[in-house]
Amino acid sequence: MIRPAKSLSNAYAHPEACDQFFLCTNGTLTVETCENGLLFDGKGAVHNHCNYNWAVECGDRKADLTPYSSPGCEYQFGIYPDSSECSTSYVKCAYGIPNQEPCTPGLVYDERTHSCNWPDLLQPFCNPEAVIGFKCPSKVPAHTQSAKFWPFPRFPVPGDCHHLITCVEGQPRLIACGEGKVFDDQNLTCEDPELVPHCGHGHN
Repeated sequence: MIRPAKSLSNAYAHPEACDQFFLCTNGTLTVETCENGLLFDGKGAVHNHCNYNWAVECGDRKADLTPYSSPGCEYQFGIYPDSSECSTSYVKCAYGIPNQEPCTPGLVYDERTHSCNWPDLLQPFCNPEAVIGFKCPSKVPAHTQSAKFWPFPRFPVPGDCHHLITCVEGQPRLIACGEGKVFDDQNLTCEDPELVPHCGHGHN
């Protein structure tokens, strides 16, 4: 059986236009244009070899950054805050259609980086205690397990086997244990599930 040859394509920067690029596919060269809101950087992290305009260094190449807006989207492709308040989600636009995307639990949208970040890094715009639902104690008794992790004391999240709270300069951060690990509320570390019976299989 003869298998069809795979399509081979390489993308190259246009010498003058930052929103265009050359695409060589099976020996055929075409000039391509990035979707509205995107520019060429060769990494193609977002769509068809192109990336969000704020993530691309164009150098001397020129770019047409005229927005083609639709409801909820300034550009056809982009990432935007979904509220003027501190928010645990954001809007991701593709082809002019806005979709609400959640941040990882414990994080909030940071307009400066177009990504999710720790709420304590966005004070006073965000209140970490309100986002996390936890107030860090001003003092941690020396003999406690939490104090062993000073200056970043740790605390369990009641009923949650996959997260812990650590306090950074008096403000809470929600930390995930990571794939395949669960939080042991006795020694305040992430362990293999078999070492934490009450957080084993079938438990949250």
